[in-house]
Amino acid sequence: MIKILSNGTGRRKTSVARVYIREGAPGIKVNGRSLEEYFPLEALRDILKQPLVVTANEEKLNILVNVRGGGINGQAGAVRHGIARALVELDETNRPTLKANGFLTRDARMVERKKYGQPGARKKFQFSKR
Repeated sequence: MIKILSNGTGRRKTSVARVYIREGAPGIKVNGRSLEEYFPLEALRDILKQPLVVTANEEKLNILVNVRGGGINGQAGAVRHGIARALVELDETNRPTLKANGFLTRDARMVERKKYGQPGARKKFQFSKR
C-alpha cells in the first residue's frame, strides 16, 4: 500500500482535479497515464509544473492526479491549482511562494450562459428592417 503524504483539490472552469502526493519514485501520472501522454502539448505540461518549479520540487515527488470535466486547458489549470494546494498541505513553508505567484487563487472565470432569444451569450440575431 502506497502512503499518501498530502492531497489537494484544484478547479478551473468546469474541470476538477484531485491531486495526491505520495511516497515512491518521482513522476506525475494523470488518470493512469503518463504526463506526456495525457498532456501532449509542452505548454500545458509547463503550466501544471509551475508550482513544482517555484518550490524546487520538480524531480522529487511522486504525484497522482485524477482530473475530470472541461477541456485540456481547463484541466491543466485545475491540476496546477491542485498541486499548489497539495504542496501547501505537505509543507506550510511553500505557502508564501505559491501565494505570491498566484497559484493558490482559484481562477473564477467561467463561460457566460446563453440567453433565450439570442444565438449565444452576447450575440443577437440579425436585425431586419423589412
